[in-house]
Amino acid sequence: MFTSSDVRERVKRKPFVPVRFLMSNGDAYDAWRPDLVMVGQRELMIGTTSKRDPSTYDAVARLSILHLAAIQDLTVPTPPKQNGSER
Repeated sequence: MFTSSDVRERVKRKPFVPVRFLMSNGDAYDAWRPDLVMVGQRELMIGTTSKRDPSTYDAVARLSILHLAAIQDLTVPTPPKQNGSER
């Protein structure tokens, strides 16, 4: 069972690593930016980034921390190497 402190500590980790929140019903919510995650005493709000401006959100998911089953790190894809950058 997770607490709001567990979630807050994970989101505030430096450097931030994107995270996936898995819920007890099997739903998954990805947080790619720490500033789009709000942690309350009993709930968690995760913003879905806007395609126009990744620092703002298009939608928000409101989740119960009571139903949080797992927190997983997401791997960030490495950008392809550009010509001449292999030297």
